[in-house]
Amino acid sequence: MNREDIAEINPEALFCDGFDEAIIGIAERINLGPVVAYDVEKIIEILKKDMQVEPDDIYEGRTEEDVKIEMAYDYFYYNIQNAWMGEFTPIFVTKTE
Repeated sequence: MNREDIAEINPEALFCDGFDEAIIGIAERINLGPVVAYDVEKIIEILKKDMQVEPDDIYEGRTEEDVKIEMAYDYFYYNIQNAWMGEFTPIFVTKTE
């Protein structure tokens, strides 16, 4: 499912720019119309690519990759997941096995 498919279902659906690869479909909540559903892990993978790690950020045996993942999660939770944009704010799905 892509932006165009979702826009046909709900023209007012809101999207997170730069994360189309993380779209997994639409979801509905009680009394609220269909909204875009994103895969959290895919968002983290996208964010991780842009994280810049300083040498001082790596400590206690952690790798640069560990720090990038932590920074990506911090950015996601603070700037994306907690951003209320109104009735058609997307939802974020954490998949389990």
